[in-house]
Amino acid sequence: MRTLLYILSFAALFGLGFWAYQENYRTKQIVNETERLQQEIANARARLGVLRAEWAYLNRPDRLRELAELNFSPLALLPMTPDQFGRTDQVEYPVPAPEPDLIINNPVEVSTLSMDAAQGTAPQGAEAEDRP
Repeated sequence: MRTLLYILSFAALFGLGFWAYQENYRTKQIVNETERLQQEIANARARLGVLRAEWAYLNRPDRLRELAELNFSPLALLPMTPDQFGRTDQVEYPVPAPEPDLIINNPVEVSTLSMDAAQGTAPQGAEAEDRP
């Protein structure tokens, strides 16, 4: 009987060791994957910062004004005048659709307090308080 117990204990120990070994390597793999993803995110943020800087550089008003003047004739641009801008009171906003009226055919009373008051009786908890 002891021999069987020793064999089962050794098999359980061997199985738990194998399981721990696999979990250790899975954990290492997941940690490596997480570090790789964090590095990719950092690289993407750095690229985004560069792209934003380039966008800001290319959208400088003096550069755009210069480009507009250079390409005025080929693009058939019209000079900007103050009357080309509108006022906010000229903007037509969409009118929201009217909500249908809510019709309640069979109302259900869920409060026992209003029913007790309508019947002229005290609420259930008040009966015990009225007794001497």
